[in-house]
Amino acid sequence: MKALATSFAALLAVLAGCSQPSGTAANGETAGAEQRGAMEAAQALPPGVLASDAWIREVPAGGSVAGGYLAISNGSGSDDRLLAVESDQAARVEIHEMRHEDGIMRMRHLDDGLPLPVGERTALAPGGYHLMFIEPARPFAAGDEVPATLRFAHAPAQEVVFEVRGLGGEER
Repeated sequence: MKALATSFAALLAVLAGCSQPSGTAANGETAGAEQRGAMEAAQALPPGVLASDAWIREVPAGGSVAGGYLAISNGSGSDDRLLAVESDQAARVEIHEMRHEDGIMRMRHLDDGLPLPVGERTALAPGGYHLMFIEPARPFAAGDEVPATLRFAHAPAQEVVFEVRGLGGEER
């Protein structure tokens, strides 16, 4: 029995000698440095996926769309994605992106939602990512509030209230 125990101890010593030091890859580089960097960045944000600074542009009488804006911080520890936005104040809400392409500003619907990288704050703002409230139930007037629900790939759904600002209202 003593011989078996000695052989087992020797085997463990050999296996331990073959493994890399914790956190080091076979090429000598630190393994998971990118993951650790993302985790550190996520720890600098509030925990979880958190929406803030939600506002929407006023809709003039007869208007059929309104742009919605907010910021989403991802301090959850892993990448996530904004998949959908729902509001009973509009027929539908779409997630869009504006970008310059060949000297022309183009807008497109993000069918797969908006990526929310871990450790980052993603801004939905005029001229970039934004929400389109399509066919509002009523004209949105400055001072109104528009409730909506954000749906994510991993984080729980989040209720948000958009503050309605005048047509000239910009980010604060």
